[in-house]
Amino acid sequence: MSKRIQSKYKIDRRLGVNLWGRSKSPINRREYGPGQHGQRRKKPSDYGLQLMAKQKLKGYYGNIGERQFRRLYAEAVRRRGDTGENLIQLLERRLDAVVYRMKFVPTPFAARQFVNHGHVLVNGRRVNISSYQVKDGDTIEVRQKSKQMILVLEAISSGERDIPDYLEVDTGALKGRFVRAPNLADVPYPVQMEPNLVIEYYSR
Repeated sequence: MSKRIQSKYKIDRRLGVNLWGRSKSPINRREYGPGQHGQRRKKPSDYGLQLMAKQKLKGYYGNIGERQFRRLYAEAVRRRGDTGENLIQLLERRLDAVVYRMKFVPTPFAARQFVNHGHVLVNGRRVNISSYQVKDGDTIEVRQKSKQMILVLEAISSGERDIPDYLEVDTGALKGRFVRAPNLADVPYPVQMEPNLVIEYYSR
């Protein structure tokens, strides 16, 4: 589980973007980094741009650990096709990412905790591994006992996000289907993601 649950919005300020597009983000009020040197203008190097692209992508998915993220990169390289697109598809196939996209919870951090605590079924079986890779056609649903949780009811009724078209969701039943792996252009990121820079960072 991420160690940055309580201070997740510090990621926003450090990167200078509203990473999840939320109204609560402090970047909406202070468009500069934290600390006494936060307002200094810095022109990042190529390495700095690559590092920032990696931090944005890792942070967006609940601040994934470096070892796990590097494994995803290695798998993306191993697969045929564009490595950047492969990386996005692997990230979007994570069970916690799918639960977040289906609007069963309000944030990626909540999605990881929700999965880890055993509230989610995949094809009728409980799965509590947030990094579990969902396959095309898999059915994901909230356990019956968990469907009345305030967290879930508030998330599903929120107008803050839309459900992307590579998922089919029955919001009344809190159940959905992973239709297909998305391309980068299909993923509703609130900020621009640059997986090509992430690939450059790891292939240095």
